Amino acid sequence: MPEEMIELTFPDGSKRGYKAGVTGAEVAASIGKRLAADAVAVKLDGRMLDLGRPLCRGGTFTVVTPRTRDGNLDKDALWCMRHTAEHVTTEALRRLWPETKLVYGPALEDGFYADIDLDYKISVGDFPKIEAEMAKIVAENKPLTRYELPREEGLKKLAAEGNPYKLENARHADADQPLSFYLTGTRPGQDFEDLCTGPHVPSAGRIGAFKLTAVAGAYFRGDEAQKQLQRIYGTAFPTQRDLDEYLARIEEAKKRDHRVIGKQMGLFTISPLVGQGLILWMPKGAIIRTELQNLMQSELLKRGYMPVFTPHIGSIELYRISGHFPYYKDSQYPTLKGEGREGEREEYLLRPMNCPHHIQIYAAEPHSYRDLPVRLAEFGTVYRYEQSGELNGMTRVRGLTQDDAHLFCTQEQVEQEFQSTVALVQDVFGVLGITDYRVQVSLRDPKSNKYTGEPKVWDKAEETLKRVARDMKIAHDEVPGEAAFYGPKLDFLVKDCLGREWQLGTVQLDYNLPERFKLEYIGADNVRHRPVMIHRAPFGSFERFVGILIEHFAGAFPLWLSPVQIRVANITDKQEEAARRVVTQLRAEGFRVEDDLGHGKINAKVAEAEAAKVPYLLVVGAREAEAGTVSVRGRGRKDLGVLPVAEFIARAKKEVADRK
Repeated sequence: MPEEMIELTFPDGSKRGYKAGVTGAEVAASIGKRLAADAVAVKLDGRMLDLGRPLCRGGTFTVVTPRTRDGNLDKDALWCMRHTAEHVTTEALRRLWPETKLVYGPALEDGFYADIDLDYKISVGDFPKIEAEMAKIVAENKPLTRYELPREEGLKKLAAEGNPYKLENARHADADQPLSFYLTGTRPGQDFEDLCTGPHVPSAGRIGAFKLTAVAGAYFRGDEAQKQLQRIYGTAFPTQRDLDEYLARIEEAKKRDHRVIGKQMGLFTISPLVGQGLILWMPKGAIIRTELQNLMQSELLKRGYMPVFTPHIGSIELYRISGHFPYYKDSQYPTLKGEGREGEREEYLLRPMNCPHHIQIYAAEPHSYRDLPVRLAEFGTVYRYEQSGELNGMTRVRGLTQDDAHLFCTQEQVEQEFQSTVALVQDVFGVLGITDYRVQVSLRDPKSNKYTGEPKVWDKAEETLKRVARDMKIAHDEVPGEAAFYGPKLDFLVKDCLGREWQLGTVQLDYNLPERFKLEYIGADNVRHRPVMIHRAPFGSFERFVGILIEHFAGAFPLWLSPVQIRVANITDKQEEAARRVVTQLRAEGFRVEDDLGHGKINAKVAEAEAAKVPYLLVVGAREAEAGTVSVRGRGRKDLGVLPVAEFIARAKKEVADRK
């Protein structure tokens, strides 16, 4: 009987046949010795697998190595390496404190964590001891071996071990699949093992350089009614150099943390009495937000957008039709219920999205093809009930204001309008000097039922979006499963100073909401047609965007965006009147000015202006007061010489106008 064969398709499009049951390691070896030596895992149709897993079916196949072809760290390899580092961490903890009960431990974007139940309170002071034990395990370099048990047999095994957390985790696993376990070694019952879905790198020695970074409290499955656990954070990289560079970025990030700088500069605050995740913009922060809004507003007017205003709540029926309720039910605030004058019950929702409101504005009037495109724009606030543990300063909030717009156009106008919205995002990023970002084409997952609309409509939308990205020569990744429930989107993911990615700008193509709301326009053929809808938000939300900007500029905003643009200081009391005249002149020209006319020494005033990150300090001494000039110091203690006040104003005005 002939052996069953499978066909694997490689990244370059080539195909090769193998015997069913071949392992990922064997396939890598068949391609090349160097590739096999570097491999840490493989991917089959996008799913990551251990090198030792037998392959029983064909598909798209990729060998995962620590670095991509262009020399960058590979995200999949890092994830796998950090997952194994967590496994090594828990083994070290069990060696040091055998009574430790293991709970849960995933890899994260920049590391991993391990939740444990242990009466002994672990502190940062214990980290050297734990890391030393981890180093021993890494030096032993035992293989990570996977084995599976039928579900019921696996549950009995876990019950016998007496760890209620692992037993509960197993009960939540897919009921149709066996339970998988990983050993550090090859001897079940003797070597360290843990319930785990994997995958892992082939051996403990492959996790590279590692470091434990923090310890905190946590609850099992986030339930505060459960016993408090200990959560140990760490990270791992292929080499010590990679780890050192990451730790250096962490130190820089601490200096740039928007929560710290925001407090120091008086930009925003969060009050427990107002509520978690709800940003209070202080005057200086409000200036930044207003300047960004002015920037966007000027661009919108140039591009033919029309401003609208809509309420912060809407009828529950509005969101049922749109699909936001119940699609986003888990992240929405409870509905608002009341009783009308006639005794009828009313139910409203704090809006999670602005688009249903804008749809109703479009639907309020008849439209001809001659009217289209209709571009409606609003700086609209929406609300999401994020989990408290996920809130983070301005970057993860519960109330957020989007620079939102919705375009209604004909099918023939879609590509031009979509290109225009993408260009708007690129232009705005260019003004702000944001260059470290990538573009992602977010598509639906064909296997998921969370999307609304017909597959053929989705196919049309996705192909259009891909074509626009190609025509605009935008380098991009295509990522299934990341689409909005109503349509595919093109997302701009910006890196912060830690290298973490944040979705800021987004442009979305939508054939489905116009259908759900039965929107219409009269075409040139005098027949009713459905418009196509484009959703777009270049900033994403002001809260997240400003949080990222604070870190991007480390609080040292360019002149046009800085809350305080200029500070004026005198050297002695004799120049106070002259300095006040300069302040008056600057304010009359529209600059945001502070004065520092106290009795302090000028060196202290210079230092204070630097600490406040003011772009310009104008110093008025005896000579300047007599000549009508100012001594100009730029941020960074740059001595820019002595200038007549009028000349400085002209230069500063040009700098603001150019938005340098």
